[in-house]
Amino acid sequence: MDQMHAVLSAMPDLVFILTRSGRYSAVYGGTDVRYYHDGSSLIGMRIADMVVAEKAQWFLAQIETTLQQKNLQIVEYSLAGSDVKGLTTEGPSQPIWFEGRVQALPFEVDGEDAVLWVSSNITARKELEDKLRLLSETDPLTGLYNRRKLMATLEAQFQICARYATPTAVLIFDIDHFKRINDEHGHQAGDRVLTAVAHVCRAELRVTDVAARLGGDEFVILMPETTQAQAAPFAERLRMMITELLKVLTRGLEAGTVSAGLSELLAGDAGIDDVMARADRALYQAKRSGRNRIVLHDAASAGLPPD
Repeated sequence: MDQMHAVLSAMPDLVFILTRSGRYSAVYGGTDVRYYHDGSSLIGMRIADMVVAEKAQWFLAQIETTLQQKNLQIVEYSLAGSDVKGLTTEGPSQPIWFEGRVQALPFEVDGEDAVLWVSSNITARKELEDKLRLLSETDPLTGLYNRRKLMATLEAQFQICARYATPTAVLIFDIDHFKRINDEHGHQAGDRVLTAVAHVCRAELRVTDVAARLGGDEFVILMPETTQAQAAPFAERLRMMITELLKVLTRGLEAGTVSAGLSELLAGDAGIDDVMARADRALYQAKRSGRNRIVLHDAASAGLPPD
């Protein structure tokens, strides 16, 4: 028994014996001081004494599930400074992530059913996962969503619209004569223009809106809970703001205005390709009509042959 106690105490991760009621019956391990503090002071206390009610209820639910199913449960959870009761210091600025491996014990502890809970700090892994996800979803130059993430977001929004009939507007725009900017001022100037456009989008969009770089100098803005008519004034304001900024960045070069096409998801759409095609046709009509303008898909349809 002394040897088993020594083995558990030497474990780098924290090991808890927790009863059904959430009492810390024993605490072992945590020898990796990079990630853990001494947990011996928890012995005899209850989870509800340590963390806020919502978190305590979650922990108790995991214990109950493990005791009922009698098999290993693996869970991930976070703890922030605001989750811990009576924290005398400010605590970490970001939540700390853990993986819990929870197994029911075949005997009672202090007169209660109990579980063995091994807690591993996985914050570094979660941070790496977040970075990799960010790289896979964002355009490296502008920081906006990339085409892949845009299409996934559009698809999710399409499903919402199909089910709940909520309006969603889609704006596609690009920079007029963008090639001239690169030719006259160099590709670094072109990159500065694209970055500036992204900055304006982030500054002006609502929290629920989504901005993405579709490719090259083409951008898409997705506006949930917004009809085409409601989106039109915002789209025009955005066009004017970007145009004014680009006048400065291109030093008076006759380039850098914005053309755009605006559409919305419709009840008869078979998929996201339908709304993207309408917005793209409207953008094409804006180009044909002299550039530096926004065309709504209704107006574009009147001036173009059918598909």
